[in-house]
Amino acid sequence: MFFLLCKFLVCPWSLLLNTDMGWSWSNWKMWWSHDPFLQEVVRFSLWCRGITFFMQVAFNQLIPDHNADAFSPPRLGPNTLGDNIVELLFGGLGRWDAEHFLFIAEHGYVYEHNMAFFPLLPLLIGGLAQGPLLPLAGLLRLRSRLLISSAFLNCVCSTLAAVSLYLLGCVTLQSRRSAFLSALLFCMSPVSIFMASTYSESLYVLATFAGLWQLQKHRTICSSAFLSLATAARSNGLVNAGFLLHSTVKEAIQRKNYSGKLLQTIFGIVLIILPFVLFQCFCFVRSCLESDENQQIPQELVQLAIEKGYRVHKTHIPAWCSLRFPLAYSHIQSEYWDVGLFRYFKLQQLPNFLLASPVMILSICTILEYTSSNLELCRTLGLWKVQSKYTNGFYGPHVFVYVAHLAALTGFGFLCMHVQVLTRLLFSSCPVLYWFCSHVIHKNEPWILGLKRGKTVSNPALQLLLAWTSLQQGTRIILAYFFGYWVIGTALHVNFLPWT
Repeated sequence: MFFLLCKFLVCPWSLLLNTDMGWSWSNWKMWWSHDPFLQEVVRFSLWCRGITFFMQVAFNQLIPDHNADAFSPPRLGPNTLGDNIVELLFGGLGRWDAEHFLFIAEHGYVYEHNMAFFPLLPLLIGGLAQGPLLPLAGLLRLRSRLLISSAFLNCVCSTLAAVSLYLLGCVTLQSRRSAFLSALLFCMSPVSIFMASTYSESLYVLATFAGLWQLQKHRTICSSAFLSLATAARSNGLVNAGFLLHSTVKEAIQRKNYSGKLLQTIFGIVLIILPFVLFQCFCFVRSCLESDENQQIPQELVQLAIEKGYRVHKTHIPAWCSLRFPLAYSHIQSEYWDVGLFRYFKLQQLPNFLLASPVMILSICTILEYTSSNLELCRTLGLWKVQSKYTNGFYGPHVFVYVAHLAALTGFGFLCMHVQVLTRLLFSSCPVLYWFCSHVIHKNEPWILGLKRGKTVSNPALQLLLAWTSLQQGTRIILAYFFGYWVIGTALHVNFLPWT
């Protein structure tokens, strides 16, 4: 299974390029050589990932770490010279929630609150650290190899996610240049540091964008397979089942006797939900059932549990096990992070609301701009064909379901979640945010549509920066937001300052 996942990550197009899910290296080379936009997306993404990496190294060395009240397990075993070098170069990628993912990959789900973090990322980086990087075990302890593995994995995933967004935009927007600029904006996203750190965002956004692209190509089973991986990476992957449901209802209304699609959709929705169900079953068995298994937990981890009040599995049966629907995830989010309706609406959380206000404003503008131009389409929930002057681009009918998805996540995140998480939640889930920004920039700066195209293409993102003094105010605001949050977020996050 691990080697199949590696093949997917190194060369995911084996699942994507052909309807029969086969793959040909000659077909890939031909496709690559005939699309200079695709080549530039890959180059620019790798450049941006490199810039993020060097920024986190510099900021981690120049700014003292904040003494945050965050999960910080003890390092077991002595440090080698190699470990010190890895910590110097990659240490900034192991902050905040990254500590949980690294801990799970190294020790498993020892503490109850670790179960809020889904298993796909720990499984993959653990496989890389214990597989290809195992020969380095004499020089590097496991945590160091996990850090290197996650940096490599997220670099690959975020680059392939940019490619997937470009391909999704080409199909949905029917505009290659709009899709191109959207993918370039993704490369310098306000959440770039989370795409590089040991977080599940890169893995999740790749699986989501690839799955949505396949759905737009009417490949329901292949789409469901990718969206299933998204659920195995993050719980909000469950929401993606709505895309399949909307697509099926739409086709059933617009095409009569479409029963075959219904069966595929039922199977696809089950596939998307299955990772969540299996993981909750694992949590229930691990926390709620008596077992003769004697798990040897290092004394240092037991001592940490005593000092911090962490619950270790099997020490006692928690109360949530007796509930009618014993879901570990909802219990942990509520008890450990106080997640719930209006629970974050406190005066002391005002700075976090201000931190999330740019993405809130951007989301509201996106929703209002689309709905005000497609009132009849929105009234019918995008299910019926209506007369519209827009057939492609941001206002096209295929964009409706993505706007609805954005509205649902924005409302839920604002009302129920830690609001500062909203920025990375939306930018790692909602392609329509990038499409809207691309739309605004093209509208404000029509000259970028005339950039030279040949065997190589001009990079409009770089051209916009070079022409900064002549840009419209709306364009400047978007670019300043993207670059400002990219740089400031990197500086704060790698030093345990509030940017989670």
